[in-house]
Formats: sequence, structure tokens, C-alpha cells
Amino acid sequence: MLTLLFDGLAYGMLLFVLSCGLAVTLGLMNFINLAHGAFAMAGGYVTVILTNRLGVPFLLSLPIAFVATAAAGLLLERLLYVRVYEKNHLDQVLFSIGIVFVSVAGVDYIMGSQQQILDLPQFLRGRTEIFGIGIGVYRAFLVLICGLLAVALQLILTRTRFGSQLRASVDDRRVARGLGIRVNTIFAVTFAAGSGLAGLGGALGAEILGLDPTFPLKFMVYFLIVVSVGGTTSMLGPLYASILLGVADVFGKYYVPQIGGFVIYIVLVVVLVLRPQGLFSRAS
Repeated sequence: MLTLLFDGLAYGMLLFVLSCGLAVTLGLMNFINLAHGAFAMAGGYVTVILTNRLGVPFLLSLPIAFVATAAAGLLLERLLYVRVYEKNHLDQVLFSIGIVFVSVAGVDYIMGSQQQILDLPQFLRGRTEIFGIGIGVYRAFLVLICGLLAVALQLILTRTRFGSQLRASVDDRRVARGLGIRVNTIFAVTFAAGSGLAGLGGALGAEILGLDPTFPLKFMVYFLIVVSVGGTTSMLGPLYASILLGVADVFGKYYVPQIGGFVIYIVLVVVLVLRPQGLFSRAS
């Protein structure tokens, strides 16, 4: 049971890294970016190409995936996304869904439709026993990296000048500009960081979740569930929600395999009925 609990924790941490960028753009920027999974897929493919084909060490490929997807996010934000910030949510949804289908078709054409297998370094393979608990080495690595990232993000958003400027820009852009805050720059940096985090999540999750051109479509609903359950007022909400959903998903698939795939949706429905604003958000 403890082994399942740890595997669920690792899965939840991975969901957090994949979803936290969406929590930033949706919760802090008030922009619905359903193309978030496309950036995660891009990070996964960058890592696979660097590691499997070019021989770049896996640990070095992770920051490269982050930078590459952040740069792609910044470019798209300046060229396309900035034009729909002021549009209604339906326009944002349709726009970002279009980007998803373009990315799926493009990756399928360039890389093919086959599943990509990531070659992990030897020191991240296998399992080990700690106090009688069977722990996968790579899952322990995920818990460590994702935990540090969650702490860093929360501190940046709540304890730094940038975080204060971002929240002010979201609350009232005109007033923020009047106070000398470069709102466009703040949004561009935030969107790039969110895209980079998605790419990092895709790189870390390629070995566990699998990677193929349909990745953005298969996992889009998972990102939305994490944000819906956890709320978007801070990074702690999506973190707690990711852990809850990861553990529920692993336990459900192990103990009730007949309906294990639906457990995460049952949790979502219950939460939305009882607390529509999310478990860890303040009521409006």
C-alpha cells in the first residue's frame, strides 16, 4: 500500500508540473489556453531527440527543453496570443484548440505517429527498498524535482516584486500601466514561463505517460481537472489537487481496475458539486 501511495505521489507531482503553467495563464492571466498540452508535447519531443538521437545527457536535456518551449511560447505570445487577450473566453478556447490540432498534425507529419521511448540514464532506472517500501528511482527523482519546483513557484508568485506586478496587471491593466508596470512585458514573461514549465513537464513525463502526436488531446482533460479541483488563486491549490488526483488514480486502477480510469472523473464531479470554485480556492 505504501508503494502505491508513493507511486501516486510521484504521478501527482508530475501532473502538477504539467498543469502549473495552465494554472498561471488561466488563474493569474485570466486566459484560457487549451494549447497548453502542445507545449508539453514539444518539451517531450525535444528531450527525446536530444537524448535518443544526439546523445545529450538526460539531465542536460531538461533545462534545454524548458528554454526551447519557453522561447516558442514567447514567440507565439508576441505573434498570436497577444491578439486574443481581450477577446471573450469562447474566442480564446477556439483559438487555442486550433493551435492544438495544428501541433498534432505537424508533429505527426515530422516525427510520425509511433510512440516515442525515452532512454533514461542507468542511474534513474530500477527500484530500491527504503524502510520496506518499494520505490522507483525515477519516481523518487520526480518527487524531488517537482517538490523543489513547487516551492520555488510559490515563493516567486507571493514573495517577489514580479509576482506583485503580475497580480496587479491582472486585476487592472490600465491602472498597472499608470503605475509604470510594463504589463505587456509581464504577460509575455509569464506566458513564456508557463510554456517552459509545460515543456519541462512533458520532458519529465515522456517515460511514464508515453509520447505521441496525440499527447495534447489525451492529457488536456487532466490539466483542466487539476486546475478545476485545485483552484487558481495560488500554486498550492494545483499542487494539492495534483497529489490528491494522482493518488486517487493509482489506487483506483489498482483496487478497482474495472472502473479505475473513471476515479479521477468521479473526484472532479464531487468537487465541482460541493465546491465549484475548487477545493483550495476562496469563494468569490
